[in-house]
Amino acid sequence: MLKLFRYLKSYWWQIIILLVAIAVQVWAGIQLPAIMAQIVNNGIVAGDLNYIWGAGLRMLAYALISSGCAVVANLLAAVIGTGFARDLRNDIFKQILSFSVTDMKNFSTASLITRTTNDVMQVQQAAVMCMTMMLRAPMIAVMAIIQAIVTAPDMTWIIALAVVVLLVLVIAIMAIVMPKFKIFQKLVDKITLLTRENLTGLRVIRAFNNEKVEQKKFDKTNTELTNLAIWVNKVMSLQNPLINLVFNGTTLLCIWIGVSLITKDAAYLGNMMAFMQYAVQVIMSFLLLTLLFVILPRANVSAKRINEVLETKSKIAWKEKTAGKPSLAPSVEFEKVGFSYAKAEEKVLSNVSFTAKAGETTAFIGSTGSGKSTLINLVPRFYEATEGKIRINGIDIQDYAQEDLMRRIGYVPQKGILFSGTVKSNIMFGAPEITEEQMRKAARIAQAEEFIEKLDKKYDAHIAQGGTNVSGGQKQRLSIARAIAKDPDIYIFDDSFSALDMKTDAKLRKDLKPVTREAVTLIVAQRISTIKDADQIIVLNNGTVVGKGKHKELLRDCKVYREIAKSQLSEAEFEREVAADVSSEKVGEVEVIEPKKTKKGGKHA
Repeated sequence: MLKLFRYLKSYWWQIIILLVAIAVQVWAGIQLPAIMAQIVNNGIVAGDLNYIWGAGLRMLAYALISSGCAVVANLLAAVIGTGFARDLRNDIFKQILSFSVTDMKNFSTASLITRTTNDVMQVQQAAVMCMTMMLRAPMIAVMAIIQAIVTAPDMTWIIALAVVVLLVLVIAIMAIVMPKFKIFQKLVDKITLLTRENLTGLRVIRAFNNEKVEQKKFDKTNTELTNLAIWVNKVMSLQNPLINLVFNGTTLLCIWIGVSLITKDAAYLGNMMAFMQYAVQVIMSFLLLTLLFVILPRANVSAKRINEVLETKSKIAWKEKTAGKPSLAPSVEFEKVGFSYAKAEEKVLSNVSFTAKAGETTAFIGSTGSGKSTLINLVPRFYEATEGKIRINGIDIQDYAQEDLMRRIGYVPQKGILFSGTVKSNIMFGAPEITEEQMRKAARIAQAEEFIEKLDKKYDAHIAQGGTNVSGGQKQRLSIARAIAKDPDIYIFDDSFSALDMKTDAKLRKDLKPVTREAVTLIVAQRISTIKDADQIIVLNNGTVVGKGKHKELLRDCKVYREIAKSQLSEAEFEREVAADVSSEKVGEVEVIEPKKTKKGGKHA
């Protein structure tokens, strides 16, 4: 908790004013019982009306000062608390954005949402209470005890007894309740997780008629949270009756002892009344501290969870400035690259080497789990290669500043991701400085123009969060348009054409060629039809490269590629592909391709 208080440094002058206001408020409030005692002893008993009026005006002045300072203190506490929470949320969000894909695996999305919202609110509430109650309560207690000793020294033991009883009660309650707060926050995380998961997967849940199953899962966690909250509230509900018992017992004891002393000295009446008010103030100050003790343990749990996020160091370290001068000719080079997850026994990728040059399309294909997407995610450093070297434009990828590397890459993920806003804002997401014409051209190349023109507001049409108001194919086309608008050195298409029909796919790739003429194009694909015209196809199997070449060469020489082709093509189509196999010879810069003779059944002669 103390670690997060560093966010209060920027509000130091408001805090000083706050503390002064609280000190003046407490001091003014403490004067009131003493003046009341003087009114009783010197005014009422003596029958001096003028003294009563003068003392009454002094009480009014002190009350106004105390109230004014309380208003200033509460206003400053609200300003400081909200600013503190805003700064803390900003830093948590900034830290989350800096996480690599590997770092994100340490926290669930639901947990990060809870830490950014609920946990920050708990810490904010505790910080405000610390600034107000932590100073006010001890000051009230100390000043009231001093005044009580001065006013009625014979009765001060009553306050000491009340304080001891209160401390025992508070410590006992806190010892019971504190361990439950951590469990409470974990259950809140789980509720958030289940809610998010069900809202995201609502269609699948309905399609499989599993509403009751999901409802039972939610009910179970919700019941656990409810039962824990009820149990904590039951324990905490004992606090007020017990404190009231101590409070009323103290008042009765003060009257009992006070009355016995008044019989000896009638002038003791004012002192007894003042002492009773001081005793009440002491008890109330400890009541304020008990409220603080209730909030602090829960806030401390929240603070630890927030610090876990803030103190997580990304496993990928970026340079502040790119070391070296990247080549003007874009290229991507993998040299014996390997990758494995932390504590994993098997490697995901092993000894991968290839070079992708400007103006060329390099495609990756393989069975599910072969490592295609992992390989492609190494280029923007979503993951860090554990072996070998990756060079972008001739510079080691680890020598790049993050902003410099990312501006060179146009990334289209496997699942189209859109943000709430408009069609226009989504296309210009990575290149806000481009012109309207450039934005429209990107949409045209991505084959998105046709459906955009049919929307009510065209490019100003609203896009819902996650792009839920457009189809999967439309999302992919807008994602592709976003990458084209950026005009990067390197295009990465991670199975980005899977939601497109064959006609749209072919048209898009044709229109894309002039745009990518001077860039490196990397494509992960499941369909051979998408990559058959690629300049270089890399076939992966269990994380290793088992084939490298063009479509015809791989059909002839790579068993894995041939099996993939067989699984996607009918027997007649496959035989036609194999029959079109050629022998090549170079004449200057031109490849002369001659068809090979084949036997019946598609086998090579």
